[in-house]
Amino acid sequence: MTDYKQQLRAYIAENFIVSATTKLSDGDSLLDNGVVDSTGFIELMGFLETQYGIEVKDAEMIPENLDSIANIDAYLQRKLGGS
Repeated sequence: MTDYKQQLRAYIAENFIVSATTKLSDGDSLLDNGVVDSTGFIELMGFLETQYGIEVKDAEMIPENLDSIANIDAYLQRKLGGS
């Protein structure tokens, strides 16, 4: 089983400005907490498409899929057919 959350945290830590004191929980909004902006979401979608070989369709670009580590994890589970 792939640990998407760990991979996502590593990507976010390497590519976005996240304060060392920021405790970002799985359900915290990446947008509301200033981790990503609209450009950051585009970069994040590019990472998901490249890393996991998926296509993020326009209709899938919604907060319920992409606005938190938990949402992205659930989205990847659905998209890749994981358990």
